Order: sequence, then structure tokens, then C-alpha cells
Amino acid sequence: MTPPPTLSVSSQAIGLLVWLLVAFAASAVGGFASASASEFYRDLVRPSWAPPGWLFGPVWTVLYALMGVAAWLVWRARGFGGARKALVVFVVQLAANALWTWLFFVWRQGGPAFAEILLLLALILATIVLFWRVSRLAAVLLFPYLLWVSFASALTLSTWRLNPGLLG
Repeated sequence: MTPPPTLSVSSQAIGLLVWLLVAFAASAVGGFASASASEFYRDLVRPSWAPPGWLFGPVWTVLYALMGVAAWLVWRARGFGGARKALVVFVVQLAANALWTWLFFVWRQGGPAFAEILLLLALILATIVLFWRVSRLAAVLLFPYLLWVSFASALTLSTWRLNPGLLG
């Protein structure tokens, strides 16, 4: 095990900023894809338990902030070299997260979006396990994300099944 790096307060602050930027960069990629999603989302037949469209932005903002802080805690504890696998899996799951938005809202592919969100769930679980080994707090900060994506998985499946013409 690599000993934790000694970081100055300014290095820690810069590190936090970088990890938040990494998380919110993934958010921006997804946000770009969903920029015109509100009209499409309104036109979809949705299950009665689907949340209103306005709720997604605030929820995802909180979740991305939690993700960034979680990654920072892991980085702060071991540095990138000491937590390489955990942080690489974290970045891969961010990319998978951004991809879902493109599959569902831009390319309107319900089946691939559902398959991809299941992969995303597996990547989130792997990230939680890897983070747990370094920082339990970092892993716990990802639980709301896991719960939301689990809910989003059910919503994706239901919406896809209710809209076969619009979602492939």
C-alpha cells in the first residue's frame, strides 16, 4: 500500500477543484446532449411514478458534487498513483454516465440506453467497492448516486417499453 501523500492545504484545495471539474465536465457532456430534452421528455409516455423534468437538474447537480468530493477524498488519501485503479474506474463510470444521455435523448435508442445504464450500475458498484478500500466516507458519498441510477434504470426500461416508436 502506498503511504498517503503529504499535501498542503492549497494542494488539497486545488485537488478538490480538479475533481469537481472532472465530475462536472461529465455533467456538461451529458447536459449538452440533453439541452433540448425537456420537450422530448414531455412528449414521452412515462410511467405514473416518473419525476417531473425539472427535478433532474437539481438532483444531478448534487450527485455530481458528491462524486467529485468522493474522488477527491480517495485522491487525497492515496494520491493518483496509490489509488489508480479506483480513480480510473471512477472516470470510466463518469464517461458511461455521459454516454447514457446521448443514447437516450440524442440517438433515441431505448434498448442500448437500458443496456448501458445496467453497465453504469455495475461500474458504480465497482467504484464504491474500490473507494471503500481507501475511504469509507468516499464510498458512502456514492450511495445516493447508486440509488438514483437504480431508479433511473427502472425509469429507462419503463419509458422505453411505453415508447417503442420514439425510442427504437
